[in-house]
Amino acid sequence: MNFKEGVILSIDKPYAMSSFGALAHIRYLLTKKMRYKVKVGHAGTLDPLATGVLILCTGKKTKEIETLQAHTKEYVATLQLGASTASHDMEHPVDEVFPTEQITRERIEQMLTSFVGDVQQVPPVYSAVCVNGKRAYQLSRKGKDFEIKAKTVHIEEIELLHFDEEMMQMSIRVVCGKGTYIRSLARDIGEALDSAAYLTSLCRTRVGDRSLQQCITLEQFPKWLEQQDLELLEQ
Repeated sequence: MNFKEGVILSIDKPYAMSSFGALAHIRYLLTKKMRYKVKVGHAGTLDPLATGVLILCTGKKTKEIETLQAHTKEYVATLQLGASTASHDMEHPVDEVFPTEQITRERIEQMLTSFVGDVQQVPPVYSAVCVNGKRAYQLSRKGKDFEIKAKTVHIEEIELLHFDEEMMQMSIRVVCGKGTYIRSLARDIGEALDSAAYLTSLCRTRVGDRSLQQCITLEQFPKWLEQQDLELLEQ
């Protein structure tokens, strides 16, 4: 295995760690083992509170990042209905509550079909989207007022996996294209139900043909690395 020529790694990113943090940890382990600085890039970030498939490319394989980013992705998400947060997930506290008595399983299933296909979506204000040269989350943290334009994203499938009428929680499976924000989808689902919603959990279960079951955890990675046939010396 030659990390300079390039290897594509499928990592299971843990909860509460940034994608860059996971990348930096893997790069540190590779560099320590290989005795030279290993170039590592990612093919699409996950939010810190999300888990699941994070694709990392080393060496010359970093040239394939753009292609990998375009691959279809699958997520499993749990939404809390009847409340909103500034970030549309649990990074921020609930800021407003909304009625939920009108929400039924039948209405949810009917509503979800309207999100299949090409849809207009406004990215979250707490996101890495650029606004006038600045990251949206940087502006939000400074209390700045700004507008993010809607963009077209493609959603191939949405499936309702579970609905708890008492807790007003629902779980969905989403298959979508590049640039789709599941946090924004949660917000829009809440609005479509004449209520509100935010994510309580999010897991990316697949990127292209790389599934969660094929991923290596950060804890497993040192042992996995020891088992590989490596070219230890710099060529």
